[in-house]
Amino acid sequence: MSVSELQVELAIKEIIDPNLEQDLVTANCVKNITIADDTVTVNIELGYPAKGYQDELAAKIKDKIQAIDGINEAKVNISSKIVGHTTQKGVKPIKGVKNIIAIASGKGGVGKSTTAVNLALALQVEGANVGILDADIYGPSQPRMLGGAVKPESKDGKSLEPVVHHNLQSMSIGYLVEEETPMIWRGPMVTQALDQLLNDTNWHDLDYLVVDLPPGTGDIQLTLAQKVPVSGAVIVTTPQDISLLDARKGLRMFEKVEVRVLGIIENMSIHICSECGHEEHIFGSGGGGRLADDESVALLGALPLDKQIREQVDGGNPTVAADPDGRISQIYREIARRVSAKLSLTAKDHSAKFPTIVIQNN
Repeated sequence: MSVSELQVELAIKEIIDPNLEQDLVTANCVKNITIADDTVTVNIELGYPAKGYQDELAAKIKDKIQAIDGINEAKVNISSKIVGHTTQKGVKPIKGVKNIIAIASGKGGVGKSTTAVNLALALQVEGANVGILDADIYGPSQPRMLGGAVKPESKDGKSLEPVVHHNLQSMSIGYLVEEETPMIWRGPMVTQALDQLLNDTNWHDLDYLVVDLPPGTGDIQLTLAQKVPVSGAVIVTTPQDISLLDARKGLRMFEKVEVRVLGIIENMSIHICSECGHEEHIFGSGGGGRLADDESVALLGALPLDKQIREQVDGGNPTVAADPDGRISQIYREIARRVSAKLSLTAKDHSAKFPTIVIQNN
């Protein structure tokens, strides 16, 4: 009995990608099916980085195809192709950057910067080219978290080269001033500094630029929404009611300025005692999930309250860099896949494909 492409497609359609939350056929990830005698070869192209998931996905697809009568062998090739996605209307793209993902929180103290740097590293481990911009002008923390302040180079005297730590391109005001120097600046100076850090950095072919925002909904956030092409935002919160109230305000802000919210990360979700293994919800439980349900956005994942995360980031060697295959790093990597998969389902930016037309009067 001969096997048709339709039969193979229907078999693949039974697999729901947990990151896309839909089947691969509907998500347009099946690029080619070749049938030769009793062997099927399938090419899958994901729109998000997924090195930590490709083998598992390939095995699932093989099992489904090989269950078809008349098929003896299935060969599955999985690759990722990351493209730019649409942003706010009327905002110019940043040279060398396909997508900007803003990491925000309504209030301080929820572990947003730690989450941002580990998320950036997780996207990189999954196979993307990634950078991080520390947008907290008053309290820059990324230089310390990434391993120390290094003066950025300038090859042309006009633009800055990103500082590279753990193969991650980065830029922060913390690289340009002494760590203990307070930034006593008014709002306009702060927004101008952010604009320069973003646009005067020579970013090198980034799939994602993760922007670590300061807490709140002030000048920096407004500037980002009005002038920076943000592909999507992620809200970091703890399960605590006070944190959830402020996280909701951050979410509302992005909605008002027409920046899509990709989802919510619940940090410090549970504490597991390192001595006895007792589990305790110090900041409450289920808050991030309830907020996600109320606002009809995705709960991207929950992270534990673990001293290892704090010790590693304080030491300039964040968890995903220090132990990329560890249990906590796997959670960050799962979240990174969900964030980028959510983004991959949004409209693509085709502006780069259109030529610039100049009309001259001769």
